[in-house]
Amino acid sequence: MSVRKVRYYVFLKDIFTLSLTAFGGPQAFLAMLLERMVKKRGYIQEEELWELNALCNMLPGPSSTQLVSAIGFRVGGPNLAYLALFVWILPATSIMMAAAILIDFLQENTPGALNFARFIQPMAIGFIIFAAQKTISKMIKTTEAMILMLISAFVAFFYSSPYIFPVMLILGGLSTSMKYKNQPKAEEEKALTIKWSNFYLWAGVLIIAAVAGAITKYQPILLFENFYRNGSLIFGGGQVLVPYLYTEFVDFKRYLSSEEFLTGYAISQGIPGPTFSISSYVGALSMRDGGLLGFIIGGLISAAGIFLPGIFLIFFVIRFWDQLKLYRPVRAALEGINAVSCGMLIAAAYLLFEPLESNGINIFFILGTYSLLQFSKVSSPMIIAGGIVLGILTQHFLG
Repeated sequence: MSVRKVRYYVFLKDIFTLSLTAFGGPQAFLAMLLERMVKKRGYIQEEELWELNALCNMLPGPSSTQLVSAIGFRVGGPNLAYLALFVWILPATSIMMAAAILIDFLQENTPGALNFARFIQPMAIGFIIFAAQKTISKMIKTTEAMILMLISAFVAFFYSSPYIFPVMLILGGLSTSMKYKNQPKAEEEKALTIKWSNFYLWAGVLIIAAVAGAITKYQPILLFENFYRNGSLIFGGGQVLVPYLYTEFVDFKRYLSSEEFLTGYAISQGIPGPTFSISSYVGALSMRDGGLLGFIIGGLISAAGIFLPGIFLIFFVIRFWDQLKLYRPVRAALEGINAVSCGMLIAAAYLLFEPLESNGINIFFILGTYSLLQFSKVSSPMIIAGGIVLGILTQHFLG
């Protein structure tokens, strides 16, 4: 076996290790990448890691997955990058598909089975509030951004259609791109040299999926198109994905109940790997009428749909990123895009709380979860495990 192949094998083994141990959100994940990929293995330089992370955060899609794939691209080209993508998402998506099957089985065979998750559902809202607060503190820096955030939250409150989100993102980006003169000038804005192949691939799949879904009305194709469209529009990471999925699959299409969605979201917060893995849970339950095969097909199609567009786009942009980032309107547009994403997070917390019973216990668990995340070092998996144990004990002693 050649030295190069051995290095690629070790790289994939490192990615798999991360997929099983990457608890704690984006900050912890970045620290693990820095330790393993930069300091221990030397796959890339530290400066390159931060630059790739910034690029991934500026593109739609799952930023942690894009970062893993981008490192794979730098190490061994597109083939290694796609293998890294598969290895990275496999454990989390498998766990979430299994969770969907288990949740549905319990509901079908044991009345009141989801009572074990009675505290998990308000806790999930605590996670979203915490994510919203962290995201807002990081992204909202100006009065204009604050106003955009509040407007987008207001619109999302009263017009819960999945089709309004991309319009809001575009308008938000355009509104702040006009302030490009406030951005510091780069040393030199060079003419862009763009290779369009991956862009054509991304756009081609989007158009073909939309047309095929409209013509055939075949649920697996429609499901793939739904997730591919969402994966092409999500800025801000997994927490921003939540309002999209809730609006489309709970409010709009009613494939899942609010209870099922919140339980799945909470589980996704307690496992390692990409937070976008909740998509495989939603997709699996969306095709539950097809039996076990339906669960598997729904989970796999949804995972492919949500992860692929971000990977196509990172492969497209990474080739001319050094030139693109010099343009001030591009940098200015991100302020509006991020502000709209934050507004959607605020709306998500409200929309997810609305179906819950407004009682002291739910409010206690929402605030308690937020407080643990904000003021203690208790990890997300431990918080979720504690909520499940409390639910089981309550169900056992109180019925």
